[in-house]
Amino acid sequence: MITRSIISTLRLALEEAPAVCLLGPRQVGKTTLALELAKERPAVYLDLESELDLARVRDAATFLERHTRELVILDEVHRLPGLFPTLRGLIDAGRRSGRRHGMYLLLGSASPDLLRQSAESLAGRIRYLELAPFTPVELADEAMDTLWLRGGFPDSVLASGDGMSLRWRLDFIRTYLERDIPQFGPRIAAETLRRFWTMLAHRQGSTLNTAELARGLGVDNKTAARYLHVLVDLFLVRRLPPWHANVGKRLVKSPKVYLRDSGVLHALLHIDSFDALLGHPVLGASWEGFVVENILRCLPEGGTGWFYRSSGGAEIDLLLDLPGGERWAIEIKHSRSPRVDRGFHEACADTLPARKFIVYPVEQRYPLRDGIEVIGVGGLLGEMSSCMV
Repeated sequence: MITRSIISTLRLALEEAPAVCLLGPRQVGKTTLALELAKERPAVYLDLESELDLARVRDAATFLERHTRELVILDEVHRLPGLFPTLRGLIDAGRRSGRRHGMYLLLGSASPDLLRQSAESLAGRIRYLELAPFTPVELADEAMDTLWLRGGFPDSVLASGDGMSLRWRLDFIRTYLERDIPQFGPRIAAETLRRFWTMLAHRQGSTLNTAELARGLGVDNKTAARYLHVLVDLFLVRRLPPWHANVGKRLVKSPKVYLRDSGVLHALLHIDSFDALLGHPVLGASWEGFVVENILRCLPEGGTGWFYRSSGGAEIDLLLDLPGGERWAIEIKHSRSPRVDRGFHEACADTLPARKFIVYPVEQRYPLRDGIEVIGVGGLLGEMSSCMV
């Protein structure tokens, strides 16, 4: 098993909170990780998509009271939203009897109903964590190009060949469209949502223009916004917010939109090999999204990511505010000889970053003038890791 970076955080959460909710998209490895943790302590695992396990908790209070001394793992817990009030009562009873942590591990695929129910019923009793697809830090032995092409879902990146990986991703997309999204969100025609998802892929890394998306689908703005909200809730799309401050300039206020997994992006655009990616118009935007997503996945707790753009052309692809108060400006270029233009320098003058980087697709590192460092993805993630020590 490949060690996931989140595992120490998850262990700590179980030592401090009575309930932990591990969220993330389907097939990202939540169940595998939970079952590994179950080997370390007395535990019982229930898959609530299994009719047999669902029947076992039909009288949830009775079943769970028999397992108060074990870690109870409830997979796909959104299938049983009425369970949360019962969990609250059992957690409170456990606290009174001296058990204050490590009672329940809930796994979910980011259903909005799950978040709403648990927020109302388990406030102050639950900690949320997100499990994302693999990052370069976790897959140190995999080529960066392979991870970029195939994305970070385990069955995709570890497939025996590009063809098998692409077929897995196409099945993944089909399953979400035909089964998961109708289960999680409002009823949306699968073909309509596929068109919407593909439109977002073609606009990877662009600022959000809901009206344009709505016109392309032939729906109203509210409907297009609802479609986007569903994909964001399911950890399939990221909205990167703009940075705002009183700098005396008109700043862009719309978020940038990225498909979070580069492999899913490439599958939607029918990019089946690395050579095909290198010749595709989405190349630069795909690289930008891949770098942005992996940096934000590895961002230390309390850190925040933004982008900066003014109406005059000053722009920074990714602006990081790190927990210690330091600010980094990151420009992302798919070039072996990257350079920045005047807009980056103007944006740095507005935002005053402590460090400035250009991230490019090579791991060799070297300095440029004005304090700019050219660095690969792995090198930058290493720099971030050193800030956490």
